[in-house]
Amino acid sequence: MNIFQDLKNQYTNNGIVQKLIFWNIGLFLLTIIFFYNFKSGDFSFPIWVALYSSFSDVLTKPWTLISYMFVHSGFIHLLFNMLMLHFVSRFFLTFFTEKQYLVVYLLGGVFGGLVFVTIYYFLGIRIPVVGASGAIMTLLVAATAYSPYYILQIPLIGRLKLWHVTALILFIDILQLLLVNTGGHIVHLSGAFFGFLYVFLLKRGTDLAKPFSNLSFKRPIKKKTPFSKVHVNKAASNLSKAPKTDVEQKKVDDILDKISKSGYDSLTKEEKEFLFKLGK
Repeated sequence: MNIFQDLKNQYTNNGIVQKLIFWNIGLFLLTIIFFYNFKSGDFSFPIWVALYSSFSDVLTKPWTLISYMFVHSGFIHLLFNMLMLHFVSRFFLTFFTEKQYLVVYLLGGVFGGLVFVTIYYFLGIRIPVVGASGAIMTLLVAATAYSPYYILQIPLIGRLKLWHVTALILFIDILQLLLVNTGGHIVHLSGAFFGFLYVFLLKRGTDLAKPFSNLSFKRPIKKKTPFSKVHVNKAASNLSKAPKTDVEQKKVDDILDKISKSGYDSLTKEEKEFLFKLGK
């Protein structure tokens, strides 16, 4: 099969995560063609692609609040971010919809970019920033804030709770904040804060992604409440694999059946508490 046709099929037939990875890789290849300095071995991003810490640049080139998320400073930078994006997306899409995924990704990146511009503007320093890591941190912290006790099976380490992994990543970011790539770490931590804020407000009935979600896809998608399409049934189904008494197993089966028919929101407070305690 023609390689371009194969790539087209991969792009068309896969979900939003695959599409984002394709966009990041594709734009990285374009930056090599147009922006790579073969003499110095560095990228020289033009002002209309990278996000610069100047409000005048942002006001005249507002698209850089989006474009900076899709360009990277080198192959290692791209590879690490795409591996993290693939890893983090699995958890986020366990609890949220693809529409929420794309909007939260973009909003988190924009928020992180604005915080970066604001801080460096008052410091009187004009520097650029590029990379998807701020948006990725938004997804990671949002998933963690929603389900901190989600169990991960880490090779050679064993079972860890999601919040353990997230706390370690944030701790490393904070340690490096004043040592190296300060602007990048500001974007990371700002994106992380937005992820927490998104879930905090969502649990209180305000979905920041809702006003933008209809722009996420061209084809119409069935309208659902914020948590009705979340894949909690998938996460909860893992509970059925753990040893239980016959009574507990029957209760888990009944709850999973109720979720599959009516969604997570149909559960009573006692049923949600039962799943929460059993998942710890």
